[in-house]
Amino acid sequence: MMTTDTPSLVSLEYIPYLDEDGQLPAQFSGKVGVYAIFDKDKVLQYVGYSRDVDLSLKQHIVRQATKCYWLKVHLSDRPSRTILESIKDAWISENSASPASLASESAQWTDPIDATLTMTVEEQSSYKAGDGLIQDKLLKNIARRVEQQILAQLSDRGLKMPIRFNPKLKEKGLLDLKQ
Repeated sequence: MMTTDTPSLVSLEYIPYLDEDGQLPAQFSGKVGVYAIFDKDKVLQYVGYSRDVDLSLKQHIVRQATKCYWLKVHLSDRPSRTILESIKDAWISENSASPASLASESAQWTDPIDATLTMTVEEQSSYKAGDGLIQDKLLKNIARRVEQQILAQLSDRGLKMPIRFNPKLKEKGLLDLKQ
């Protein structure tokens, strides 16, 4: 259902983040809308809006696998940032707890994963001592290690869809989905 009315968050049905086949709900591919993400206990974790809800949901589960269990989505046939932002704000104010979309951890939901934060003391020393080529290789290896951890976590969650990270970002120690 696509409308421009602002539904209350509580009035919308919960949708499982992953279906029984380990896939994201297909009905949101290429759709504009506002969405709320809930954890296993249906506690609101994040509210966002997107011009492609499906793509945003993929990015969120990769970045925050343990916090993405349930969704509520409102699709809009008028892709106005003002309308989408007002729905997002209404949902946040309707909720008594403050989701990450307002808090300092918003970047964990929206920005590429910084694999360099997992560098060991040994890796930090090697990085500081190395030249550009050695540093690039080290960052790529750290990103690959974090990638394997993320893929294992997603597999444990039951995700069956293929996940590809942008290889160019790995050289910077970053992980983000290849578009």
